[in-house]
Amino acid sequence: MLLIFDLCLIAIATILALALRDNLELSIESVSRLLPYLVLTLAIAAPLLVIIGQNRQIWRLSGMPDYLRVTAAALATVLASTTLGFTISRLDGVARSLPILQAIIMVCLLIGARVLARNYHAWRRRGRKPNFMEGNAADARENVLVIGLNRVTELYLESVAEFASDRIAIAGLLGRDDRHTGRLVQSQKVLGTPREVASVLQDLELHGVFVDRIVVTVPNAKLTPEAREALLAVVSGSDIKLDFFADHVGLAPPKREIPGEGGNSVEDEAAKSTAPVFVLDDAKLAKLARKRYWLLKRAIDFSVAAVLIVLTFPVVLTLSLLIALGIGLPIAFWQVRPGRFGQPFKIFKLRTLSNAFDAGHGRIPDELRQYAVGAFLRRTRLDELLQLYNILLGEMSFVGPRPLLPIDQPAGYAARLLVRPGLTGWAQVHGGRHVRAIDKAALDVWYVENASLWLDCRILAMTVPMVLFGERANAEAISKAWIDLQAAGIYVGPMPPVDAR
Repeated sequence: MLLIFDLCLIAIATILALALRDNLELSIESVSRLLPYLVLTLAIAAPLLVIIGQNRQIWRLSGMPDYLRVTAAALATVLASTTLGFTISRLDGVARSLPILQAIIMVCLLIGARVLARNYHAWRRRGRKPNFMEGNAADARENVLVIGLNRVTELYLESVAEFASDRIAIAGLLGRDDRHTGRLVQSQKVLGTPREVASVLQDLELHGVFVDRIVVTVPNAKLTPEAREALLAVVSGSDIKLDFFADHVGLAPPKREIPGEGGNSVEDEAAKSTAPVFVLDDAKLAKLARKRYWLLKRAIDFSVAAVLIVLTFPVVLTLSLLIALGIGLPIAFWQVRPGRFGQPFKIFKLRTLSNAFDAGHGRIPDELRQYAVGAFLRRTRLDELLQLYNILLGEMSFVGPRPLLPIDQPAGYAARLLVRPGLTGWAQVHGGRHVRAIDKAALDVWYVENASLWLDCRILAMTVPMVLFGERANAEAISKAWIDLQAAGIYVGPMPPVDAR
């Protein structure tokens, strides 16, 4: 219904644009000439609004991020409609100024409807006292699952965004009943109900999101007995913390023990780690940050990604149809990975495996989840086409260290996070999965130190035979990486033996 309402607003915006263009003089003839362009606009807008989740948005809890996405969707719809319309019929019967008026009116109507819904519900709530208390956080960067859909939930999300966006990541929300599942609150998805908390946590772990804390924004008395039992089972059987918002907001930074003061010494802390540590001092970091190549690299990434998204759209559409027919929806799979400077982002892939859990929430082995199309996509790397959108948004690059799951990203290898992760990289073309994690990290850090346009072109050229013939470990390249890093003072320690399989 929300999608239909948005499409009606878009149709109205198009007709209003025509009316303004013709000095408010509409005729059946002018509308009929506009009809092909209007149909094309609606055909483009419908899937685009679904992709960005506007059909699942809860309007009364909409905010600025939602309005920005609506604006981007409207502009993208008009741009695509104009481009395709010009290609098909050179926009016959459409005035050149009409798309500009259409975009302006479309943005005003789409955002205006959401603002009106928000203000209407705010007017209905006027006079009510918000049931919340202020507090401080007790832990570092955490993944938090929020239970509750109400005014307090909205305040909590706004508070996290304002005061602790660098320390707290919202993993999702749990609503009162099933009708809210799949909807959005301030860009955060409602994943299920409190009684389904165990299965929701399993699904999140599959996507690389490990919940550290559950925040309940409803009074304990309003939780159903089933919800209380489910929460008790989860908390008692794991290290997940449970906070009731009325008792503890949880926004202050954690207290960290300083090595050497009242605890273990620096030497004791270093002795705990047996993994190699790559260190770049302040001078090297400053030199790396001043590299002019980063600006050129980002410009190339953006331009090429934009072109490839257009060119590969028919391929993605065809593959999506095969996935939908072969395994069902959704067609995309995502996982949270650490990006540049360790900032988490969602990496997208076309889905290649069936559901991870059976009807009883038991884990299904990966070998039983495979199917022919999925194996083909993984072998040809076509499942990574959706990462062109990550590149366009600046979360990834065409060339760089491959993003790992947070649990697989040791602190000693943090130097590989100084650049954007890539579709392919120096470690991939010299062994990838056939070399040890420490050797892969050495190759990635070597790339960070030596990145250049020539090296990126070389890596891209080497990626083609890697895709065609598979990954092959290169012991010589691994040894050179360790030697160069040791010579540059980035790695201090004994030379690890090369074990390229």
